[in-house]
Amino acid sequence: MTTPPGLPIGDSWVPTPTTAPVHFPYDGSVVAEAPVGTVELAARALEEALSVRTQVGRLPSHVRRAALQGAMSAVADQRDAFVHLLVLETGKPLVDCRVEVDRTLLTLETAAEEVARLHGETVPLDLLPSGDGLQGFWVRKPIGVVVGITGFNYPLLLAAHKLAPALAAGCPVIIKPAPQTPLATLWLVHLVREALAAAGAPVSAAQLVTGGVEVGVTLTTDRRIGAVSFTGSAAVGHQIARDAAPTKVLLELGSNSALVVAEDADLAAAADAVVRGGYYASGQACISVQRVIVVEAVRAAFLAELTPRLEQVVVGDPRDPATRVSALIDERSTARVRTWIDDAVTAGATLVHPVAGGSDGTVIRPTVLLDLPHGQLVWDEEIFGPVIAIRSVPDIAAAFGTVNASRYGLHASVFTSSLETAFAAIDQLEVGGVVVNEVPGFRSDVMPYGGVKDSGTGREGPRFAIEELTTTRMAIIRPTPSTPSTPPTP
Repeated sequence: MTTPPGLPIGDSWVPTPTTAPVHFPYDGSVVAEAPVGTVELAARALEEALSVRTQVGRLPSHVRRAALQGAMSAVADQRDAFVHLLVLETGKPLVDCRVEVDRTLLTLETAAEEVARLHGETVPLDLLPSGDGLQGFWVRKPIGVVVGITGFNYPLLLAAHKLAPALAAGCPVIIKPAPQTPLATLWLVHLVREALAAAGAPVSAAQLVTGGVEVGVTLTTDRRIGAVSFTGSAAVGHQIARDAAPTKVLLELGSNSALVVAEDADLAAAADAVVRGGYYASGQACISVQRVIVVEAVRAAFLAELTPRLEQVVVGDPRDPATRVSALIDERSTARVRTWIDDAVTAGATLVHPVAGGSDGTVIRPTVLLDLPHGQLVWDEEIFGPVIAIRSVPDIAAAFGTVNASRYGLHASVFTSSLETAFAAIDQLEVGGVVVNEVPGFRSDVMPYGGVKDSGTGREGPRFAIEELTTTRMAIIRPTPSTPSTPPTP
């Protein structure tokens, strides 16, 4: 990573009073020293963004598109270096970091393409007599300054999902990365600013401020901004929404995604999906498989398919291409996951894998819990670790009811050979996305992505995020002024 010292604020890089080490989660070694922002620097970034709001909003489409295309090319040129950096600062397995960079490139590319589709429509105002002779159309206008706050688990991709749609829409954007993982995001913003300059746009259209809660509060509670886009826990997201009101807030929050195994499911495929979808990124993904709900009639056969697959999950150093599960982001997260597992077992759940203990040094081994009693955090909340909880139910209707009983609703999947069951799931499951015969963690970055209930509001994906970050402005024109024959409709 090659970036100037300090933070990208305004037209330059501003020194910070302190730095903090970024640690490699697997062995605790220091990856680099990262600049730590302050409330004063956050306030300065806000003023800089507000000062260019009008200029950025009026940038021609070709300039916004060229900037995003340039950023994509710059990231592509450094693809391997980004992968290496992501492995070190997140501790995610190499295979998952490669996917993250590829998805980041797609997000930048499709956001650039969406610039050409950002337009309005004409409206038939003469559907009422009072509209006779009027011409109407609407256009989309930038919402204003966007504050994007990202999580630690996909720092590059999540930042791209804030940066790219905001710039495509004509909005200045300030990114605040997670304190544990600022490095890849800092580099991305640097490349975006270089691309903005090359396209003839102000570099202060993209800024980044690191720091703690106080920095986030400063950025999100300023009434002059247009929108906040936050990815993280439900508790923090809800607090941001309360504090930021009435500013528009887009929340991509947590979940405890369910995978339903119907009586007519392909059990081998379902077992493959549970292992593949439950342990990627070491379980630190909001749509990873956490809850498995199996119709009782196929419970024994499903477990027989699942058990041998668990032994094939490679645990170890995330730099090894074969590794699928490694250390969690920090010791606090690791301790919490272990506590939730122990509490579930103490309450009566059966630990079916691993058969002796749930950890391997600093790494929590892929864990499966069976028949959890009600009220356990492993089932009710988002564990964000390599843990899968399994319950059986009498029929598919009970399975759908169990999915919907959660306060979360991001993604869920159902394995079935019945089109009737598939469409029933699409109709009845209270989630933002229903996936049939695939992991609930499937996400294409061009689709509308987001949840319901405590999993958030608003949608990501360049096309849909751009719509969220623009407002419609209606234009009504009477080409020839005249006295209307009927009073105006209020």
